[in-house]
Amino acid sequence: MASVRESPGRPQGARARAWCRVDLAGGTLDIWPLGVLHRGARTVNVAIDLPVEVELRLSGGGFAVEQGGTSFRAATAIELGREPTTDLIGLILEELAAPPVHVRVTSGSPRGGGLGASSALAVGLIASVEALLDRPPSSPSRVSALARDLEARLMGLPTGRQDQYPPLLGGALEILYAVGGEQVRPLDCDLDALGRSLIVAYTGRSHFSAGKNWEVIRRRLDGEAESIAHFDGICKAATRAAAALESGDLAAVGAAMSDEWSHRRRLADGVSTPEIERLLAVAAVHGAWGGKATGAGGGGCIAVLAPGERKKFVAEAIGDAGARVLLTAPACEPLEVVRL
Repeated sequence: MASVRESPGRPQGARARAWCRVDLAGGTLDIWPLGVLHRGARTVNVAIDLPVEVELRLSGGGFAVEQGGTSFRAATAIELGREPTTDLIGLILEELAAPPVHVRVTSGSPRGGGLGASSALAVGLIASVEALLDRPPSSPSRVSALARDLEARLMGLPTGRQDQYPPLLGGALEILYAVGGEQVRPLDCDLDALGRSLIVAYTGRSHFSAGKNWEVIRRRLDGEAESIAHFDGICKAATRAAAALESGDLAAVGAAMSDEWSHRRRLADGVSTPEIERLLAVAAVHGAWGGKATGAGGGGCIAVLAPGERKKFVAEAIGDAGARVLLTAPACEPLEVVRL
């Protein structure tokens, strides 16, 4: 659950910090109805300490957004929603009937990094508006559903159910796609040990997950035998990854990640790229246990697990191969919200 810190008097603003995530196995299954088509489907992911921070201040008239070194002003939230760089922010502010505010956003994720930054932004913004309006915080399931549905409305495409929970809850999670709704379970694992093995690196190419995901979804819903077989393989790899995390067998987690990727990369053309394959190959040659692209692939980041004593060498080799290694580790803290 989110922690909300109070300030005396009527709120004049609010600030939220939400974490990005790495999906270790089972991504794409979170897009309805794919998960319920495969019994026991789940996603295993972990919050990482790359924050998306959102700060709102009452403006007294009009809306303004600052992010990524740019600023945009509008008379209404609807106008913000028409601008490509602020469309998600405008849509959320409109839906929640927010008063005129100045919004400042900072993100620790590369743009298009495949680390769930847009969902972290949505979660943080929803929580900030609720705090500014002095409303009781919504439940994680309610915030997750609202963020998911508004992103789907924005893109005109199906969106998933895994990205919202790491910024809300922190830690390592298993999200099981049971009939009737997802079931979220915190995994009992050693996050410090995971951090000593985890390497996250940006390939240098941004990705667009929604467009790639639609091709993958269409093939599965069309009943293509190859697609069904690969999703079955992804399900089995995710099940193994969850069990291995809780048993502390990080080598087995790495192997499950590589196995998952061997299926995921064949779901559609463009899920894999030459940069991704080259970086994963370099990691393997230098002693990594395994790895995969994060998110939908097609660019973005890779996540690799390596023995602690080899992590430095693997990370240096990945950097020498052209990637930008991100200084990050698992984060256990839930969403933090402060009324200002």
